[in-house]
Amino acid sequence: MTTQMTQTMQVSGSLVLGPEGSDGQAGLLTDRRLALLEHIGSCGSISQAAKLAGLSYKGAWDAVDAMNSLFGDALVQTTTGGKGGGGAQLTEAGIRVVDASRVLRREHQKFLQAASDGIADFDNIYTWMRRLTVKTSARNQFFGKVVAIKQAQVNVEVTLQLTGGDQIHAVITHDGLNELGLQVGSEAWALVKASWVILASPEAATGLSARNKLGGEVTRIHQGGVNAEVSLRCAGGNVITATVTNDSVAELQLAAGKTMVAVFKASSVILGVSE
Repeated sequence: MTTQMTQTMQVSGSLVLGPEGSDGQAGLLTDRRLALLEHIGSCGSISQAAKLAGLSYKGAWDAVDAMNSLFGDALVQTTTGGKGGGGAQLTEAGIRVVDASRVLRREHQKFLQAASDGIADFDNIYTWMRRLTVKTSARNQFFGKVVAIKQAQVNVEVTLQLTGGDQIHAVITHDGLNELGLQVGSEAWALVKASWVILASPEAATGLSARNKLGGEVTRIHQGGVNAEVSLRCAGGNVITATVTNDSVAELQLAAGKTMVAVFKASSVILGVSE
């Protein structure tokens, strides 16, 4: 007896995140734990994040301890003391995990839906899967959520909030806005070439007209024969890299731990979305 395959069939599956070789619930990043990470990143408090994620205070701390032990780097950094009892923030590794989980889960759902819709045509599914392997030469790639769209007569300014609270402003055309289907709440990528980023001292940055000014500390300087790549860890935990001359490194007296501002125009930001 044979059964005819129709497009009413539904393909389902689960996505499990965790380091290679992890075994058991303690070695996995569950939906609730990922939600806890997102709330910590947005509110800076484990107790508040626990309430938003539906966890007890002890359960949240146990989850944080478990997640911090999953990878080589901690995902959450805590501080103690003060009137509010201290705070918490995502580390650079934590931000990467949250951003990656958002993308993976969205693409996973899209994959399941595409597989269900085209289950009788696997050639189309294979072509669709290959579209996910898009590469870009932009050194700086940020993932975030659209929090504001300001439409003017000629262009549109889109504000993207990254994990950790940093914001990036991009100026695009009305056609670009429509083609990307952007609206408040949409998820998008912001691409910024390292050569488009200017580094300035906090004092000098105040006199610059560029829309984007992300302050932070220098974390890495990689010098070549003429130019150098300088990485800056911003207040929200995101890292942005600029290409400057070796002479500029010397003139600015750049060194690890020094506070600088990464400056770039809104017109230098390229926005993209996953299909």
